[in-house]
Amino acid sequence: MTLLHDLAHCRAGDKGNLATLSVIPYDDELYPLLVREVTAERVREHLARFVDGEVVRYELPNLCALLFVCEHISDGGVTTSLALDTHGKTLSSRLLSLPLIGVR
Repeated sequence: MTLLHDLAHCRAGDKGNLATLSVIPYDDELYPLLVREVTAERVREHLARFVDGEVVRYELPNLCALLFVCEHISDGGVTTSLALDTHGKTLSSRLLSLPLIGVR
């Protein structure tokens, strides 16, 4: 099974209870595959334990990247939670374990 981290890496940021997760393929030619496979719905489902709100995806084709804005991070996010799991860096690592269904 191919996982997202086999094809891409992440950058992350967080402010309050909002996290931004950027997914960047190792090879620009993989960008269309990521657009198809890494939807806002799949990211929301994959991070449901940590994200209580909406996940919005922005496509950045000139950068060959996807940006996910995750709202209402569990326990109030990085500034109010004592749990490390709500930090953007931890969420981005978790996102990279997403199985890519249409890829072998």
